[in-house]
Amino acid sequence: MHLILGATGGIGAAVSEVFEAAGHQVMRAGRNLSLNFDLLDERSIAALAQSIGADLDVVVDATGFLHNAEVRPEKSLSQIRPEALALNFALNATGPALLMKHFLPLLARDRKSVFASLSARVGSISDNHLGGWYGYRASKAALNQLIRTASIELARTNPYAICVALHPGNVATNLSGPFAKSGLAVQTPAAAAARLCQVIDDLTSGQSGCLIDQNGALIPF
Repeated sequence: MHLILGATGGIGAAVSEVFEAAGHQVMRAGRNLSLNFDLLDERSIAALAQSIGADLDVVVDATGFLHNAEVRPEKSLSQIRPEALALNFALNATGPALLMKHFLPLLARDRKSVFASLSARVGSISDNHLGGWYGYRASKAALNQLIRTASIELARTNPYAICVALHPGNVATNLSGPFAKSGLAVQTPAAAAARLCQVIDDLTSGQSGCLIDQNGALIPF
């Protein structure tokens, strides 16, 4: 069984379709779906996990936040606002951490299983050469650390399980579309999903706890 969390988003919906086309049984969870949850409400996450049960082969966390009508990526320190930082961390780090808390225990224990959370290359501290986007960068860096830490604990209790952060690349979605730079290669959600699903299929236990791009390459933290 494959579970897609955030299946109403551009990448989440596309990943669901790719896995379904490959013959996998897929459950979609997200806003306005029969399986729904609120990333800011742990009780709703716990209720969803309880309703689904164990023995999951793949869980994809396709949630994420970059901007809304009030919050935009900061270009300088002068634009930092505490409420915007708090929202970035709540949706890009705390929320996914709660998903791991409740769904990692549901991964299959007798075969390879995967929990993959969508992160971002800009969350890499060593790869930061441009600056800016303080809240998004910092919250994704926090997510990467949470993934790394959870993977260490997971290995002790479920040696077949893999927990990774995935960078989908630049994708034409409502999240990142408004910030795609001119001349930058931008993928359709379907193309990005096909690459991500292949990466998930090819993952090995040695990659657990890592940040991996859409081509299967390791991104340094």
